[in-house]
Amino acid sequence: MRGASQAKWVVAAVAVALAATACGSGGSSSGGSSNGAANAQGTFSYQSSEPQNPLQPANAMEVGGGRIVKALFKGLVDYDPSTGALRNQVADKIETTDAQNYTVTLKSGWTFHDGTPVTAKSFVDAWNWSANTKNNQINSDWFSDIQGFADVHPDEGDPTAETMSGLKVVDDTHFTIALTGPVSYFEYKLGYTAFSPLPEVFYSDPTKYGQSPIGNGPYKFVSWEHNKAVTVAAYDKYAGVDKPKNGGIVFKNYSQAEGAYKDLVSDNLDVLDQVDPSDLASYKTDLGDRAVDQAQGAIQSISFSLYADDWKPENLAKVRQGLSMAIDRDTITKTVLNGSRQPANSWVAPGAMGYKDNTCGEYCTYNPEKAKQLITEGGGVPGNKITVLYNADGGHKEWVDAVCNSIRQATGVECVGDPKPDFKSSRDLIKNKKVDGLMRTGWVQDYPLNANYLRDVFGTGAAANDAGYSSPAFDQLAAEADKATSVEKTAELYQQAEAQLAKDMPAIPLWYYKTTAGYSNNVQNVKYDSFGDPVFTQVEVKQK
Repeated sequence: MRGASQAKWVVAAVAVALAATACGSGGSSSGGSSNGAANAQGTFSYQSSEPQNPLQPANAMEVGGGRIVKALFKGLVDYDPSTGALRNQVADKIETTDAQNYTVTLKSGWTFHDGTPVTAKSFVDAWNWSANTKNNQINSDWFSDIQGFADVHPDEGDPTAETMSGLKVVDDTHFTIALTGPVSYFEYKLGYTAFSPLPEVFYSDPTKYGQSPIGNGPYKFVSWEHNKAVTVAAYDKYAGVDKPKNGGIVFKNYSQAEGAYKDLVSDNLDVLDQVDPSDLASYKTDLGDRAVDQAQGAIQSISFSLYADDWKPENLAKVRQGLSMAIDRDTITKTVLNGSRQPANSWVAPGAMGYKDNTCGEYCTYNPEKAKQLITEGGGVPGNKITVLYNADGGHKEWVDAVCNSIRQATGVECVGDPKPDFKSSRDLIKNKKVDGLMRTGWVQDYPLNANYLRDVFGTGAAANDAGYSSPAFDQLAAEADKATSVEKTAELYQQAEAQLAKDMPAIPLWYYKTTAGYSNNVQNVKYDSFGDPVFTQVEVKQK
């Protein structure tokens, strides 16, 4: 029987997985300790990029908008940055006996930044609106487990209902959730920002709201100067367990990662999310104990545009496998990336529950002769040339060039990088399925389970399925995994789904990320969680 005891076991198991992910090595992996007087009203700057979409909780998937939305909103639960354990925020408790029907009890005292209360209706209305296909939210499929999702988000045509039948408001502090079937890890999904509540004012003008959002998180919106910065300030009535130790954040846009690093070294930028490749060799010397080097629950891949005519033929799976074998991951991670990445041989990052070593098998092992053989058997690369689309503002040029050089030298296939000026530009092309070739597709976990790397990236129609991959075999295995009554069994069954990816190779795993970052002399107590995010609320601004 499932209940409170089973839920606690789930927390413990995934917490262990996250703790393993968060273990650091070298540098200042534990973050900066507080060693001086702090200014609780002081603000700090953070390296960021222009959000791809308006700042609505279900409309942010990339880090540029996602980290800002996470600062502005808080859902039922989140993850403790120190241990990785699931912890309640707006929820007082979430109860289930069958992993299919849930009763949610909210804490009282939570308010939106406009002073209005956060109620059960705030969640139910927000989820219904976000799931509705008419509202074009990028993360709408996160609600697909809920009964009635197909009515508000049909595969074709207009919705036949405005609300999902599986959501019911009981009173201001209680609502129920009915799923289409058991999902043993559903509570972990609830930590994703798409499940945030929305205030009543949102519905009067969602477009306007997306430019100046009102949330319920630790920070409230101040301004958005497009292509330059988003500024937020600490919310003094925030009711969460992670109250800010600072006065606010300036999410400062950079067109070049190298420029962000130079500003960090000169104390003109306070917190960096990743050191660019050209500075990896020197950043620990430059920053000393302000340098960060720790594991992260993230993977770098390059995906094929399987929706493009050139890549549709089934026999090209061998070509894709051959291209993967033509990439010398060991050499690239050791030289170009200066040991800051770990070569990948699976589609799931280590530390996530259900991670299995070497599910990619020989196809992720450098072997020029076998690479050429597979490409020939598959009929050859279309036009004997490939391009790799990437955003030029993210420090990717060096490794993309190295990957292309490896492919070219191993197989004779021409390969060139296809840089776009910024992250938003590249994501717009990828999201709108306008790529004819390969594309950079990194993934940072939303929750620490292999399902998040698999179903949410490779399931047919999934919002993050940039390749346009569709496999009945994979979808069936994923569906069976979702129906398991324990997280342990779910993770085991998803390993079978992952094995299908090795047969089809919709994306080539390259390497697992590490958080190689740092911070300025202006701040202290800077720590990073296993998602690679700075723990913004804990950053302290030093007294001048």
